[in-house]
Amino acid sequence: MTLNRFVPFRSPLADVAVLQNRLNSIFNDFAQPEAAENSLGMGNFIPPVDVYEDAQQLVLKLEVPGIKQEDLDVQVENQTLTVKGERKFEKDEKEENFHRIERRYGSFARSFTLPQTVDAGGVKANYEQGVLTISLGKKEAAKPKQVKVEIGTGAATPQPKQVEAKTAA
Repeated sequence: MTLNRFVPFRSPLADVAVLQNRLNSIFNDFAQPEAAENSLGMGNFIPPVDVYEDAQQLVLKLEVPGIKQEDLDVQVENQTLTVKGERKFEKDEKEENFHRIERRYGSFARSFTLPQTVDAGGVKANYEQGVLTISLGKKEAAKPKQVKVEIGTGAATPQPKQVEAKTAA
C-alpha cells in the first residue's frame, strides 16, 4: 500500500505540471523507433525545464547534466529563444560490456516563444552543476511602476475630487 502525503496548501497547477511531464515522457518513449532504444540510447532527448518570472526578469532553468559547456548553444532571434546541445557517449567502454543503458545520448533543441515584455538584448546564461540558467531582463515599459495618488479635500458642497498621478522613478 502506498501512502500519499496530503498537502493542503499545494497548488493544483503543480499537479497539472507533474501530469504533463509524465504524459510527455510517455509519448516521447512511444514516438522513438525501437532501433533508437537499442543503440545506446542514441537519438534526441528533451531536457526538462523550469520557467518562472518575477517583476524584473524571466528565468529558464534546463537540466543538462553530463553536457559540456562548449556543447551548449543559446540564441535569441525574433522573440524566440533556442537552446541546443549534445550529450556524447563515452567511447571508453565497449557496447557489449553494458548491462543496461538508461541515460539518453545525442542532440537536443528546445525553442521558447518569448513574450513582448522581454528585452531580447539582455540575455544572461550561467551553467553550473548540470543546470543551465538563462535570465532574460524585462523592458522598462513592462516593469511595474508605483503610482502615488493624492486626494484633495473638498469644500462643503460635494465636488469631484482631483486626482493627480505621479510615476515613481
